[in-house]
Amino acid sequence: MAVIDPRKTWRLSVERLAVEQDPIRRRNLAALVTHMMAEAHLDMDALMATVSPDAHYHFWADAGATELIGRDAVAEFYRGIAGSGMHRLHHDINRLVVDAECIVTEGEMCIAYPGDLLNKTRELNLDADRHYLYQAQMLIVWPIDAEGLFVGEDSYSGGDGFADIASRPIDPSDIIHIEDLGPPNYPQP
Repeated sequence: MAVIDPRKTWRLSVERLAVEQDPIRRRNLAALVTHMMAEAHLDMDALMATVSPDAHYHFWADAGATELIGRDAVAEFYRGIAGSGMHRLHHDINRLVVDAECIVTEGEMCIAYPGDLLNKTRELNLDADRHYLYQAQMLIVWPIDAEGLFVGEDSYSGGDGFADIASRPIDPSDIIHIEDLGPPNYPQP
């Protein structure tokens, strides 16, 4: 079984969309699945088409909060993820709550973190050519505006996903590469 499988990120949302009858919740779920698939495929146009111009993201962790204000800051954040190589991830969602103005997702976040990035940002001395497994429980609140765009992505992380990360190298064969899965199949509401 793969250690990183990006399809886990949207699996539960696709299942829920298949049975959801309410048109607003269907719209919201379709936007969520599109957002997740576009992020995995590095499709910036489709990704940013799900984000409100008034976006205000928050990332909460033990060390405090980071925030992104506005669509440009959010786009720069996603370009940074793509450029750093840390886009090989999945959020194995096991809890999904959907209403007209918000979605909540919860599950284990797993990221194939590039060794060279860990060496630069965490002052580690790892094999720069390897990836290492970041693991943390994560809850994300996705507020949605009247047009069905995400006004925020407020994430809350439980535990330190970097703790002992040096002991979790990932074999390249344990990462499902999104490019090998073909183009995204974005849902319709």
